[in-house]
Amino acid sequence: MPERKIVLFGGSFDPVHLGHVAVAEAASKCIGSDTVIFMPAKCSPLKTLSPHASDEERLRMIELAIQEHETFRASDYELKKPGPSYTLETVKHFQAKLGREVLIHWLVGTDVVDDLPRWHRIEQLIDCCNLCVMFRGGCEPPDFRKFESLWGRDRADKLRHNVIAAPLIDISSTEIRRRLGAGMDVSGMLNPAVADYICKKGLYTPKPGG
Repeated sequence: MPERKIVLFGGSFDPVHLGHVAVAEAASKCIGSDTVIFMPAKCSPLKTLSPHASDEERLRMIELAIQEHETFRASDYELKKPGPSYTLETVKHFQAKLGREVLIHWLVGTDVVDDLPRWHRIEQLIDCCNLCVMFRGGCEPPDFRKFESLWGRDRADKLRHNVIAAPLIDISSTEIRRRLGAGMDVSGMLNPAVADYICKKGLYTPKPGG
């Protein structure tokens, strides 16, 4: 029986906002994890849009956002990898690093559920870790029965078992970038330290002559 539970929370985090932290808190409590590791992605094989902030800036914003959470960490593992990173490779890296006694949980949102059949070696990923799908409280949880014919009932049941209700927080990085670009207020959406960093760096605002 694994002695420790580790949550890996990947994403663009462009920028990381209060919703991300609230989701991590809810997941950690539900899972009973020892540590939550925020992992900014360099680029996704399924997305063509590049991050707006640099790798270093996104990592630093995460560090600022979680600095008061003793069990939260930030990792630059995927940022340092050449080319696209696949979730399975990242999970295996942390399994090798942390040891067999650690059980890995990988957080994803309901927005990626329909894309799961396109994920790199998805069946092996489901088998080797707990792929936890976060859905908004008050909404219907995702239905994984449609995947039984693809991956078998056991894998569909494992996904269903690892569904977690997340707090209903209407914040998105896209909306934050839009507001900042238009000179609008984003208070209540960002950790104050992150907001201060964005202001000092001039992130997400139109460049002169741009």
